[in-house]
Amino acid sequence: MPKKRSGGGLTTTQQAAKFLGVAALSGVVLAGIALPAAGALGLAAKGTVDGFDEIPANLKTPPLSQRTTILDNQGGQIATVYSRDRTVVPLTKISPYMQKAIIAIEDARFYEHGAVDLKGILRAMNRNVQAGGTAQGASTLTQQYVKNVFVEEAGDDPTKVAQATQQTLGRKVQELKYAIQVEEELGKKKILENYLNITFFGQQAYGVEAASQRYFSKPAKDLKLEEAAMLAGIVQSPSRYDPVNDKEEATKRRNTVIQRMADVKDISQEEADKAKAAPIKLKVKRPKNGCITAVSGSGFFCDYVRQIVTSDPAFGKTAKDRAKLWATGGLTIKTTLDPRSQAASNEAATSRVNETDKVAASVVQVQPGTGQILAMAQSRPYGLDAAKHQTVLNLSVDHEMGGSYAGFQVGSTFKPITAAAALEKGISPAQSFTTPHEISLPGESFRTCDNQPADDKPWEVGNELETEKGMFDMTSALGKSINTYFAKLEQKTGLCETLAMAKKVGYNRGDNKPLWQVANTTLGGQESTPLAMASVYATFANRGTYCSPIAVLSVTKPDGKQIDVPKSTCDRAMSEHTADTINQMLKGVVADGTGQSAGLSDRDNAGKTGTTDERINAWFVGYTPNLSTAVWVGSDGARQIPMSNITIGGQYYEDVCGGCLPGPIWKTAMTGSLDASETPAFNPVDVPRAKPKEDKEKKEKKKPGEGDDKPGDDNPFPGISIPPDLLGGNDGNGRGQNDGGTNGP
Repeated sequence: MPKKRSGGGLTTTQQAAKFLGVAALSGVVLAGIALPAAGALGLAAKGTVDGFDEIPANLKTPPLSQRTTILDNQGGQIATVYSRDRTVVPLTKISPYMQKAIIAIEDARFYEHGAVDLKGILRAMNRNVQAGGTAQGASTLTQQYVKNVFVEEAGDDPTKVAQATQQTLGRKVQELKYAIQVEEELGKKKILENYLNITFFGQQAYGVEAASQRYFSKPAKDLKLEEAAMLAGIVQSPSRYDPVNDKEEATKRRNTVIQRMADVKDISQEEADKAKAAPIKLKVKRPKNGCITAVSGSGFFCDYVRQIVTSDPAFGKTAKDRAKLWATGGLTIKTTLDPRSQAASNEAATSRVNETDKVAASVVQVQPGTGQILAMAQSRPYGLDAAKHQTVLNLSVDHEMGGSYAGFQVGSTFKPITAAAALEKGISPAQSFTTPHEISLPGESFRTCDNQPADDKPWEVGNELETEKGMFDMTSALGKSINTYFAKLEQKTGLCETLAMAKKVGYNRGDNKPLWQVANTTLGGQESTPLAMASVYATFANRGTYCSPIAVLSVTKPDGKQIDVPKSTCDRAMSEHTADTINQMLKGVVADGTGQSAGLSDRDNAGKTGTTDERINAWFVGYTPNLSTAVWVGSDGARQIPMSNITIGGQYYEDVCGGCLPGPIWKTAMTGSLDASETPAFNPVDVPRAKPKEDKEKKEKKKPGEGDDKPGDDNPFPGISIPPDLLGGNDGNGRGQNDGGTNGP
């Protein structure tokens, strides 16, 4: 019986063929559209050979989105991150059973036809006419691949995905012409390889390698007949044939694929019967995606790596380029994270501060001489579930890299920077000042870098204990953390010189704004971060050379090519003699000063405590010649919590101080990270000390700025005008905790 004719005397098939420009395409049959007869009859009004020729044929397969693997410095996996869980593999690493199964069920004549299958189209159209609708499709594997390319390009944009999957005539014709191009450019085997790598197999698995790992925990090259058939069967409807949720339906579909393989002579009927009789045996490997799955509490470091890749120009000229690189993935990122140091730091951060506590702790370790970040841990777990006390706020880094708004006041841990600036200016460590418990210094005696007075009002400075008065030299003032001494030392050294030294050793505000030119700088009133402080003290350990912190050692693209990653830049910040002198003086802090509870007994080590006003922040930053570690404990939310009469980690503290909580945390982190057989020593140097003097102060008339003035009000910087929006609510006023004599065991 002749086919039904429409206007012009053409059969349905003839009209469709004319529309698709068969004659214009060198005899290639282009009718891969399975439409109901009613739809086919309406093609003449719009379809012409010219119209088909006008469609551009410039399809370029986009880089397939794959998983990125983040490794530690030993090559161990930290985490995998992806927008598509996919691992692209060549056809040689895909089981022959898998190749045959997908062809048998999706396009049995794949190797026999061109971009379209005329026999398949005629068969499908005939059945569709009989069914009065679209009962059967006739898309070839190549056409399906083209459609998947559109979907891949759409990414996670719902609008683009809808456009890529719409079943319109225009879309079908476009896919068809692209299919012709792909057949000419790639060839059958490459098309099959690309198809198996791009296709979605359900359970968040894209591509056959990820699917094989997801369902069977094995590589695609090792798939057995019945396993390959199951995966091939999923493609048509990943939700319907999901073996995890409906094994019975998946088994039926799998057996259909197996029988089809037998029908097309890919396997014998005997093999088919045996395979169909085998039960589906899954060994599901649940997807582990993102930094939340990172090992040893390294989720925050993992996220820091993401921030680097998406922000540093080394990974793309524009933010859009860098975001695309991260989303496309397929990268192997080897980082500086040391597994031993990370495990020790994570244990330290969580051992004395619980995740449910009102305050939090952060531990960062940096390697002197290289700037490599070896560990980054905190007491709060990484994640988005606030009910479980999770957070993605990285307490170790600045705001631009995922940290808090400005960081945290560093308290007395800044004082060694002032000491270094003084030594570089030629001031002797034996420089002594005799001061009462409280002093008042003229604001105009502190000059900014443009030689303007820091303020026109006096700066009131006090020590915590009334007994902290008398004569101190640089060594004893560091050991007892005397505020009045360092206020005078900064006055003598120069505010600008102190700020310049701070910049040289890597001290920066957590909001990345320029350091304020205020006298209170020497007492740590400006916010910074644990990472910055670990890097500052690594400069002392490295005998005066500052190395900028780095987290990434190498990045390898899917094609094996390397991306030129940012390197640490090392610059001399002070003379070796100055650094050696600081090291010797800070050794005293852990030997008999405010950091005694943190000191290590088996090696040279040095450090400094820090506690800010109302005990909002407590610090211990210390180091050996080969490792620098910063520990911070304090408020990680908008509400500033004074750490007095407080229980932290199950232990009650009347007053938290730098040595009594951050100090022991530091000791745990260092002990677990350092090798007992490697105990390098600081370079020995003689540190001049002030000779004891008779009490001349009682005989001499008080000098200006050395009176017993009363402390100022609650202004964090008495006598210094600072915009209210910059105060942050917990700035040091120069009279707060200085760790002198307050440290308990």
